[in-house]
Amino acid sequence: MTSKRNILVTSALPYANGPIHLGHLVEYIQTDIWARFQRLRGNNCYYVCADDAHGTPIMLRARQDGITPEELIAATKKQHEADFADFLINFDNYYTTHSDENREFASSIYLKLREQGHIQTRTIKQAYDPEAEMFLPDRFIKGTCPKCGAQDQYGDNCEVCSATYDPTELINPVSAVSGAAPVEKDSEQYFFKLSDFSGMLQEWLKQGHVQSEIANKLSEWFEEGLQDWDISRNAPYWGFEIPDAPGKYFYVWMDAPMGYMASFKNLCDQKNKTGTSINFDDYWAADSSNELYHFIGKDIARFHVLFWPAVLDGAGYRKPTAVFCHGFLTVNGQKMSKSRGTFIRARTYLEHLNPEYLRYYYTAKLSSGVDDIDLNLEDFMQRVNSDLVGKVVNIASRCAGFITKKFDNQLSAELPEPQLYNEIVAAGEQIASYYENREYSKAVREIMAQADKANVYIDENKPWVLARTPGREDEVQKICTQGLNMFRLLMTYLKPILPATAKKSETFLNIELDWASINQPLLSHTINKFKPLLTRIEKEQIEAMTHDSIEKTGSTPADSSISGPLAADPVAAEISFDDFARVDLRIARIVKAENVEGADKLLQLTLDIGGGSDDKSTRNVFAGIKSAYSPEDLEGKLTVMVANLAPRKMRFGISEGMVLAAGPGGKDLFILNPDEGAEPGMKVK
Repeated sequence: MTSKRNILVTSALPYANGPIHLGHLVEYIQTDIWARFQRLRGNNCYYVCADDAHGTPIMLRARQDGITPEELIAATKKQHEADFADFLINFDNYYTTHSDENREFASSIYLKLREQGHIQTRTIKQAYDPEAEMFLPDRFIKGTCPKCGAQDQYGDNCEVCSATYDPTELINPVSAVSGAAPVEKDSEQYFFKLSDFSGMLQEWLKQGHVQSEIANKLSEWFEEGLQDWDISRNAPYWGFEIPDAPGKYFYVWMDAPMGYMASFKNLCDQKNKTGTSINFDDYWAADSSNELYHFIGKDIARFHVLFWPAVLDGAGYRKPTAVFCHGFLTVNGQKMSKSRGTFIRARTYLEHLNPEYLRYYYTAKLSSGVDDIDLNLEDFMQRVNSDLVGKVVNIASRCAGFITKKFDNQLSAELPEPQLYNEIVAAGEQIASYYENREYSKAVREIMAQADKANVYIDENKPWVLARTPGREDEVQKICTQGLNMFRLLMTYLKPILPATAKKSETFLNIELDWASINQPLLSHTINKFKPLLTRIEKEQIEAMTHDSIEKTGSTPADSSISGPLAADPVAAEISFDDFARVDLRIARIVKAENVEGADKLLQLTLDIGGGSDDKSTRNVFAGIKSAYSPEDLEGKLTVMVANLAPRKMRFGISEGMVLAAGPGGKDLFILNPDEGAEPGMKVK
């Protein structure tokens, strides 16, 4: 018998600056399924995570909202925990990097690195915002990539060519805080000497601790020579102050990975108080034989497979057993978009659809590689309805009624086709191998192949026909017993993906779904009355979700706001000049502006575009500009609208056009006021 493995699993820490969306959930669902599978196989597996609660963006967001950073991160953590819980993400502990434990790890690890000679100070030139009077973190500077010339890139890396660079190397940089051109100022900073660990890291990467795609990509860094890592930031900064360095703070990426250790230490302390002993050092000591795995997105690979192992090694801790990277999420083949309703928050999804549908669909798409996956909403609906409702749940619903009505909930004493049952049992080892190696899509294909076998069996034996044939009741009981036993196997294999449906199935079957006992079928066993387990997805649910996503993220077809410097949406697909020429831009007077009951972002505008024999002189338009304007401030003003946009039915009424607006969002969203002298109805050329 194989001994139990002791495993610690983490996901990357979500940033405490905004809500969870469907892109985030790829990682947490992937990790949760793997952890649940390990537990189902009898291993000890702890899954911990935390909010990443430090950094300049949080400081600025709190200032903008008129609250303290502590209040912001507390509210965000509560929201994150609720979203994760409702998506059935089963953390053993969910914590925060703004904790006493994390402060202790950050300080003690830093001091150990300093004692070993891996920390040095040097004076460097840094970008400084002369208007905001602050040094600018890398992500608060945007400009043209010095390597490939791509515009609107962040100050640390290019999203087009993947080059990394100093923010001072950007061409035409601007501050994302004030829009001013940064100036250079001298500043003393603290550096972690990553170059000290070049040999160790190259050897570690060769040993298979990361995917080959990631190892190959990082080989470029070694060819150029590893650059030492700036781990400090100047005040004002939201984070932990560096020991013996007043006014200097740990860069958020220095203390964030230590949140894994802090969350696990907090779990250990909680368990030890209740009499369940977990030893922190058993998992983090340099000589630990237990397993440690990090699940992360490919965009943060360098922090987790270069800096983090080097920091751990330099401070005398163990390195990860493996770091598993995954790709990004697209929706309907494109980057998530607010204007298309495909930038979907976790909570918006939950208001319309069962979380297990998304868990299943992601699983059906995920592999062990780093390729992006696509959430095609039409395919999503069809696949869930076909696989889960039409194949798996259908087996139970077709068989359960006969057992309840005709046999007093009692299964037969034998299986009519034990060989078929054993075939599905035997498939379990291949399915387990796929789960273990994160080949989830292959696991799903194998499970559905077995579901097809079960459905073919039921179709061929037709218990509904035999039930009407006198003297053949015994056959009906056996056929349905066979069917429910096969359903039990399938739900055991699906339990890591569909924990809530598995729980309902356990109530129905009157057992616990346990991988270790699948060899033994349920015979002469009493089940409970069957209740529906899953229902079909209807197209209207998808449409309502995307509609709500448009409204809740503040961008609608009637308000396709031009994005500001911090926007992430890509440029849309090219259109021809003829297409553009068809857009009729008109001057419009805002006759009336009203709040929209039940909408957080929308104002209802009555627009006068001038009289004319072929034109309707007034239009009703919904615009997502409530954060920037009060209704009374808009009435009488002139603006620009798309006058020939087809009317669109929205929850609050019909929108008959589109108001043009621009800005970074929030209060800084500006309607495009035309020059004085313009009149309603004039064309804009």
